[in-house]
Amino acid sequence: MAFVPLTLIVALLHALLALRLLPALAERTPAWPLLAVALVVSVASMPLPFLARRRWPIPAWLKWVGLVSMGWFSSLFVLSVLRDVVLLGHWLLGPSGANSGADAWRTTSALLVPLLATLITLVGYFNARRTARVRRVDIPISRLPSQLAGFTIAQLSDIHVGPTIRVRYIERIVHAVNRLGADMVAITGDLVDGSVTELRTHVAPLGKLKARHGTYVVTGNHEYYAGAHAWVDELRRLGLHVLMNEHVVLQTRNVSGAQTDEEVHESALVVAGVTDYTAGHFDDSHASDPEGAVRDAPPQVHTRVLLAHQPRSAIAAAQAGYQLQLSGHTHGGQFFPWNLFVPMQQPFTAGLHRLHDMWVYVSRGTGYWGPPKRFGAPSEITLLRLVQAV
Repeated sequence: MAFVPLTLIVALLHALLALRLLPALAERTPAWPLLAVALVVSVASMPLPFLARRRWPIPAWLKWVGLVSMGWFSSLFVLSVLRDVVLLGHWLLGPSGANSGADAWRTTSALLVPLLATLITLVGYFNARRTARVRRVDIPISRLPSQLAGFTIAQLSDIHVGPTIRVRYIERIVHAVNRLGADMVAITGDLVDGSVTELRTHVAPLGKLKARHGTYVVTGNHEYYAGAHAWVDELRRLGLHVLMNEHVVLQTRNVSGAQTDEEVHESALVVAGVTDYTAGHFDDSHASDPEGAVRDAPPQVHTRVLLAHQPRSAIAAAQAGYQLQLSGHTHGGQFFPWNLFVPMQQPFTAGLHRLHDMWVYVSRGTGYWGPPKRFGAPSEITLLRLVQAV
């Protein structure tokens, strides 16, 4: 959607809420001008982060104001719609007369709506800005070789380094991951929201991630908005392994004394990564290919893990014979009501799911996109452990 029409729609929505809330609020409290001022600040600041993407010199603090306003207005709008639904119900079904209670609800709810929107925004801000908590998940794999039992993967996803997620935020994540002592780190896309030139310094701490078998990365859709080719080069310069429809074979044990190929392969793990599900729209040569990613993998290595940004890659992944897919993209909805819309595009919203013979784990994300706000969908650093299925 073009910038000017979108800005016009946002302005009209602000005007609508002003008309719906301010007259009733004025009957309830003399503090009603506070909401009027907040609406003016919101409508004026929300376009600023998008103007900054068009190379306008917008100060960082104004981008912060715009993004916080975006989150606040989203909750205000949803709560206002719910308020109007209740008022409509009173009008259609309630008793007539001044004492029906509808008038009291009209003025009281006009006060409750902005108060609740502000409270949700404050709680959501705290949830988004704190360091993501570690979520531990066991993945029961059928016919998992005993040598691979206990193998751990620390998954990061959807960090979205950008206007409000900067170097200090990333340093806290790196510190938390390194304390886990994982065998491998996986970053499942949407790492950045900006160019290499703008964000190189803020992404740099990821080069200090520590894991026995290294850190593996796949692209998400936001890498393609920000210049995927340049970012792939930059991440490789930092020492991260970017998998572009390809795989690696990790040897998890010392096999120098192995007598047979079976002994070697029993302790091996195939880790594959694909480009984002939509990558082919940006570059034909980057079209996502879960089957092609393991085309030359040794057939004797049966345990195969796929890193794929979007959960909807799972159908092709299951057909290609993977045992586990790690994804992100959804943010778990990030905050209500967006969690209700995720199933319209993706087969899974968050957590561990089964698709045929394959497990799919969908991270809620380690950072956030847009508004610094998480409500009902906590961020996570996921520590996944492969275990033998009972």
